[in-house]
Amino acid sequence: MSFTDKLEHAIAQNNTLLILGLDPNPEMIPPGTDPWEWLQLIIEKTQDKICAYKPTFGFYQAMGASGMELLENILSLIPSSLPIILDAKHSDLNTNTLFAATAFEKWNVDAITINPFSGQDQVAPFLLYPDKTVFITCRTSNPTASVIQDYPNANSPLYLELVKEVQKWGTPEQIALEVGTNDANVLRQVRQNAPEHLILARSLWTSTEIAPIVASGFNQTGEGLLIPIPQDFLKQETLEEDLMELNHSINNVRQDVMQGNEGFCQIWTSDVCLLKGHSHQSLILQLYDLDCILFGDYIQASGEKFPYYIDLRKIISQPQIFQQVLNAYVAILETLQFDRIAGIPYGALPTATGLSLRLHRPMIYPRKEVKAHGTRRVIEGNFEPGETVVVIDDILISGKSAIEGAEKLESQGLKVEDIVVFIDHEKGVKNNLQSQGYRAHSVLTISEINETLYEAGRISHEQYQRLKQE
Repeated sequence: MSFTDKLEHAIAQNNTLLILGLDPNPEMIPPGTDPWEWLQLIIEKTQDKICAYKPTFGFYQAMGASGMELLENILSLIPSSLPIILDAKHSDLNTNTLFAATAFEKWNVDAITINPFSGQDQVAPFLLYPDKTVFITCRTSNPTASVIQDYPNANSPLYLELVKEVQKWGTPEQIALEVGTNDANVLRQVRQNAPEHLILARSLWTSTEIAPIVASGFNQTGEGLLIPIPQDFLKQETLEEDLMELNHSINNVRQDVMQGNEGFCQIWTSDVCLLKGHSHQSLILQLYDLDCILFGDYIQASGEKFPYYIDLRKIISQPQIFQQVLNAYVAILETLQFDRIAGIPYGALPTATGLSLRLHRPMIYPRKEVKAHGTRRVIEGNFEPGETVVVIDDILISGKSAIEGAEKLESQGLKVEDIVVFIDHEKGVKNNLQSQGYRAHSVLTISEINETLYEAGRISHEQYQRLKQE
């Protein structure tokens, strides 16, 4: 999974933009405490309250061989679901290829910070890893650095020229920005010049007015900003409570930003905390709140009457949620073997397109009806007979549309082994597909949705029971 995908998943899962520096800093570690035990405890307390960890390479390097061993042990302790940003500020051209291989292949970190003053050549070896991200340090908050980074004047400072230049070095998924400032105007200028790029903000906490600074760093959808946790928090016995309070404050700023930017998708944050929540709890609640999951008496396409209706077409207008849906599909697809992706018209075509772009796999689709003119193709898109195709659909009710699509693909010499859907109505449909030679996979089942919505107080006991008995 790429850094971008992992980060988006962690942000959605833990509902936070907070990142934590994970360092054996002598000023933070209680006297007489072993650094390994202290860092291990910090991870245990924070792994469900942050979206990324950021170990500072210099602290470990300063400890010599024992520090390098400690770094590797700490990296192995971090949950694989959370991205790791190695704060290295690497700047040596002679060692960058070797360092990139060590960081990304041996240590398996997801992102790294780089000093850009050697130019694009400094970054190039790190960009050879397409699933990784490079954070370019464009500005620091150190007062004596102003002579350099603010040169020649406030209207065209060097740090803004860096912001403009480094965006040419890679895609927004490959290149992110690190900016140290406690000045809202500085962060606002960086955001205006880099609207699509992720910003790692530094040194925010030297200001007493944090909200305006944070707000100035968001893009218009309330995203694109990572916020470090103040190191002083690590000294407090109330660390977990302090993080929850800080995260609540940051999310309030996000909400204010979104409300001030009409025309963009609305930001959503969970208002419940289930002790035994489903792994896709936040996504289920978001879909319900967007009326993608409706309860009542509805006639399905098959003619059957159900006490619910699923309408996933709305998610294409909600990029934040659409990304989460794609991530959920990807988690399944990465376990399967296939050559091409086939979307079932028409509801699953946007999802199949997004998955094709995300996984770099070519897409095709079986026509719902074959035209009586033109090429009269059964399948749109290029393919070779004998290739294996995974079928993508939105919801599995009777399995009819998925089977019809699979049969059209097979009629043209393609092989279909797996069908992946977002929601499974259950009622033995997967078993029916299996009897016809297809393995069916689903992100969610209707019973999982029902349980989560009831536990979260979104539906009544009557609605819950009615769907449970269905």
